[in-house]
Amino acid sequence: MPAAADPGPAGWDRRIDGALTGVVELCGASSGCLYLLPEGEEVLHLTVVRGLPAEFVAPWTRVAVTAPVPVADAVRRRALVWSGSQQDFAREYPRSAVTMPYHFALAAAPVEADGVCVGALLLLWPSAHPQYLREAERAVVTAGCARLGELLAEAAPAVPSRPRVLPLRLAAAKLPETAARAFAERLPGGSCAMDLNGRIVFLTDTACALLGAGPEKLLGALPWQALPWLDDPAYEDRYRAAIISREPAAFTAMRPPDRWLAFRLYPSGDGISVRITPAADGPEPVPPSRPVPVSRAGQIYQIMHLAAALTEAVSVDDVVALVAEQVLPAFGADGLALLTAEHGRLLVTGYRGYSADAMARFEDIPLKVRDTPTLRALTTGIPGFYGSSAELAEAYPDVPQVTGKQAWAVLPLITSGRPVGCLLLAYDRPHPFAADERTVLTSLAGLIAQALDRAHLYDTKNQLAHDLQQALLPHTLPAVHGLQVAAHYLPTTRGMDVGGDFYDLIRLGPKAAAAVIGDVQGHSFPAAALMGQVRTAVHAAAGASPEEVLVRTNRLLCDLDPGLFTTCLYAHLDLAAGRAYLVSAGHPPPVLRPPGGPARVLDIPPGPPMGIDPDAIYPITETAFEPGALLLLYTDGLVEAPGTDLGRAIAALAGQLDHSLSGDLEVTVRELVARARRAGRRWDDIATLLLQAGPA
Repeated sequence: MPAAADPGPAGWDRRIDGALTGVVELCGASSGCLYLLPEGEEVLHLTVVRGLPAEFVAPWTRVAVTAPVPVADAVRRRALVWSGSQQDFAREYPRSAVTMPYHFALAAAPVEADGVCVGALLLLWPSAHPQYLREAERAVVTAGCARLGELLAEAAPAVPSRPRVLPLRLAAAKLPETAARAFAERLPGGSCAMDLNGRIVFLTDTACALLGAGPEKLLGALPWQALPWLDDPAYEDRYRAAIISREPAAFTAMRPPDRWLAFRLYPSGDGISVRITPAADGPEPVPPSRPVPVSRAGQIYQIMHLAAALTEAVSVDDVVALVAEQVLPAFGADGLALLTAEHGRLLVTGYRGYSADAMARFEDIPLKVRDTPTLRALTTGIPGFYGSSAELAEAYPDVPQVTGKQAWAVLPLITSGRPVGCLLLAYDRPHPFAADERTVLTSLAGLIAQALDRAHLYDTKNQLAHDLQQALLPHTLPAVHGLQVAAHYLPTTRGMDVGGDFYDLIRLGPKAAAAVIGDVQGHSFPAAALMGQVRTAVHAAAGASPEEVLVRTNRLLCDLDPGLFTTCLYAHLDLAAGRAYLVSAGHPPPVLRPPGGPARVLDIPPGPPMGIDPDAIYPITETAFEPGALLLLYTDGLVEAPGTDLGRAIAALAGQLDHSLSGDLEVTVRELVARARRAGRRWDDIATLLLQAGPA
């Protein structure tokens, strides 16, 4: 009897891992990464890695869909992204290139399931790869993405806290171990082998003699940890360059007190072979009186990546997310809390690795209290480092230790001599903080403080803009017998979150109403203020014939001469007669779905936008609006995007209305907006007004 297939998560993971491995091997890539995009999120999560150490990809374990990186571009464009050289990569993605100064080729492609983007595939090739993607390789990538999409469609996988790093399938040794060792020992100089994570897995007796340490100390260790004189970011950088570019690398290092050694690194898909030979001389050593602060290369790259990313952080939430994604893996921390000083009190802005109950103890503490590490750091500007719970207890015997953490770095966030908050890094185990690590963390706190200060200013302005927008839009729409209505407003992804899009419903009688939607040019406070004036003018003119409503409003705007024009669509709905009368001032045409469908775009002859020509006229269009009919009014943010043909996008909207139709109008209109977001639009505000005629 054949064994049953494994339906559990482990079996499903194995199929995902196998599909990723197949793509990497078939197209000759050196490494591959699979990202997942959970439903409703705007962040890609790195899930599986093959061919690279987890440390190398730590800066990119979480990638916003809006980020300027290849995997995010592939998702937004729904197309394969190719970078054939380090020069191309630096030109197209300068922020990422700062932390990846190596030679390689790269491809990123979206992974789709049932027409929805559910992730992305990232592949790297060695520097020897041609600067173009071969057709056979492109076919493999396309087929691999399709297979991954099929697997992801079967289940909604949980996003892991850390990506899985797949082990390599090594070829069987062709020589017995003793013969291989004898061969290596006969070569001049010393030989050793490192795996892709940088750990020593083999070395000869001559290598041990040259390095000045035995195999019991070196095997399984990272060279820069086992041998302090190799603990220099420049040496680790050569290892990284060899792994990513698959090109040989070399450096010279001095073994104390005065012996120079030459190292040559020869990489392959499963590790690095290293030749160690005596060197006649080397670089000028740094005198003992000039100590060089040393930090892990991985931390340096993380910091460079964070510094570049923080320049693009807009809101406080952006800052919290970036700090959590970059700082935690860079320093091996297990918990993080970002606290801000507001109105004389300490407030929790964001955290990772802590429970909500633990964070509640930090919330709303007066800044006058100085008997805690966080408040002392914030009020004095002096960082605190506590390598164990005993150290913390000695410094603060009255502070209860209830979080289970065992080491802490408490970093004040100071900008322009003013405290803006405090960053708390915590470890689950004791963690002695070396002098160089303290220096790096203190410098890092300055970068975060500046970004946090900018973000607070943005959030304050954004809240003001949001409040203004909400005050100008209708809080509720009037109830009209025989008419169901759903409205939705969504501001742009970035910016002031205030603009000129508006909608309204005006009750004209027991069986009549006017529906209006419009868009004032620009995204600014003047645009929002003008939008309020337009709404008021339309309200004042409502009840007149539809064309007269726009004529009067247009004359008012021309008299005001605000320097901005306004598009508008006005619909007079006669529910008793089952008719609709529509006029347009340069606005996108509405979509009408008669009872039973299908939906179609109405041909409404537009007049010019309002605020330009005081003598403009606006032709009227009459159409049936019988019980069961749907009328969709919208602003161009729902359909417009760079590179998209507006006419085709509007025509496609009619089909989307049929597809999204639900018994609940609110659900229908939100699905239409969600489709626009998934299509990567959001370049403009989106206002929608959906109306359905019912029994009179």
